[in-house]
Amino acid sequence: MRAGTVRDNERQGRRPADGSRPIPTVRPDAVLSGPWLLPGHDGRLLAYAHVDGAVLRWTEDGAGGPGWQGPDVLPAADVTRCTLIQGTNRYVHVIGRRVRGSAGGPLVVDLVYAIQYQAGRPMSEWRSVGNPLVRRERSAELGVPAGAVDTTGSLHVFAPTAEGRAVLRREDAKGRWEPWADLKATGVREAPAVVAASTGRMELLVTTHNGAAIWYQAKPGAVPERGHDLGVVPLPGSATGLETSPGRVTYVLTDLHSGGIVTVRAGEWPVPVGGAPGDGRHAALAVTIDGHPCTVLAHRDHAGRIVIGVCPTEGERYGVWWTDTGVDCLGDPVLARDARGRVVVLALGSDGAPTLARQSDGPGLTLGAWTRI
Repeated sequence: MRAGTVRDNERQGRRPADGSRPIPTVRPDAVLSGPWLLPGHDGRLLAYAHVDGAVLRWTEDGAGGPGWQGPDVLPAADVTRCTLIQGTNRYVHVIGRRVRGSAGGPLVVDLVYAIQYQAGRPMSEWRSVGNPLVRRERSAELGVPAGAVDTTGSLHVFAPTAEGRAVLRREDAKGRWEPWADLKATGVREAPAVVAASTGRMELLVTTHNGAAIWYQAKPGAVPERGHDLGVVPLPGSATGLETSPGRVTYVLTDLHSGGIVTVRAGEWPVPVGGAPGDGRHAALAVTIDGHPCTVLAHRDHAGRIVIGVCPTEGERYGVWWTDTGVDCLGDPVLARDARGRVVVLALGSDGAPTLARQSDGPGLTLGAWTRI
C-alpha cells in the first residue's frame, strides 16, 4: 500500500447516515491475503486483512457486536504474505514472509512474526524467526509460512522450500526458539494445513506433487512424522483442517482431478461432498445447531460468490446442505462464532471492504443481513 493510502481510505470512506465516523474502505488491488476472523480474550471478534504495506485490524465495539472499531494499522513493510494463528490463550500471532534487498543484489528473505495479546491493544513489533537457508543467495527459496500454537503455548512455524522440503521451527512456552527441523518430506508444493488438537498433539496435511499425506506428532512436542496417505490430490491452497472430535482432524479440500470438494480423515477414504468451488481455501467451523453437533463450511465458488454448507459432524457421507448466498467477495470467506455462539461469516466485498453476516435467531442456520464493518 502506498504511503498514506490507509489515511486516504478513511478520508474517502462512506459516512453512515447517522453522521458517525466514516466507514474505512480497502482498495481491492491492495489486498494481499486474508481476511481472518478470530475471537479475542474478552469475547470480542477481531477481523484482519493484509494489504500492501500493512496489516489492518477491526475490533467489535462489544462482545457480540454489532458495531466495530478500526481499522488499526500494523505497518508491514516488505512483508509479502501473512497468515494468522491463535492459541487457547487467544493471543493472535501474525506470521509473515519478509522480502528485502536492493535492485541488482540478491533478495534476502526471512520469516517474521508479531503478537496481539489482548483485544483492542496494540500489536508487538515484528521479530524475525530467521531462515534455515543460511546462504544469502538461496534465502528466497523459502516459501509462504503456516503455523499453529499447541496447548502448552508453543508456537510452531512451518514453511516449504523450493526444493520440495518442509521445515519447522518452534518457540517453546518460555519464548526460546529451537533450531530448524526438517520434516523429511519430498515434493512438497506449499505450506501444510496445520491443526493443533486439544489432546496436545499436532497434525498436518502435506500436499505433494502427486498426492497428500498426514504428518503427526507421536507425542506432544515431538517433530511430526509421516502417517497415512490420503488418496486424493488437493488443489494447491485449498485445504483446511478442523478438529471434529478430540484428537481427530477432518480436512476439507478441493480435489484437483474432479474439481469438487471432498472431506477426508487419516485412515479413511475421501468423501465427495459436491460443490463448485473456485481456486481458494475452504473454511470450516464446529458448531451446535438445534442441539446437534455440526460442521459449517464456506468457500468462494467459480462465480465469485460465497457458498455456505452444513452437515452433521463427521457425517459428510449423509450429505452437505449447500446455500449460495448470492454475495460476491474477494478471496476466501472465513468463519467464527461470536460471544453469543452465533455463526459469523466474513469476507472482503467486491469493493475491498470487510463484509459480514451473523446467524439469525431461530432454528437451523439462517444468516441475517450482510453489513460492512
